[in-house]
Amino acid sequence: MPNPKDDLKERLARYRQIKLSVIGRKSGKTISIPVWFVLESDKLYLLPVKGSDTQWYKNVLKNPSIRIDARGVEAEFRGKPVTDAKAVNSVIEKFREKYGAEDVKKYYSKLDVAVLVDVD
Repeated sequence: MPNPKDDLKERLARYRQIKLSVIGRKSGKTISIPVWFVLESDKLYLLPVKGSDTQWYKNVLKNPSIRIDARGVEAEFRGKPVTDAKAVNSVIEKFREKYGAEDVKKYYSKLDVAVLVDVD
């Protein structure tokens, strides 16, 4: 029986962008947005573009349920906020390696938090 999470991980290894769905903390509605990510073994790192001011990040604080869609293969996970400065810096470095320091600087205006998702 194929495991959708294995399919998802296989796609995550190939793509640069995923669709992230979270539950709106006020509306209760599902909100979907395209995001960049870094996958390392069973850990998926997300970096909110406006840091702790990012709406989807605030939603995850209230409801950690996150749905990840890599071009049609979806699975649901729990997002864990990362607020420790050293841990956040480590995620920023991973993003710089994958997407280039210039683009990270261009698109990310505040770098004070990250989100970790266990995709095993």
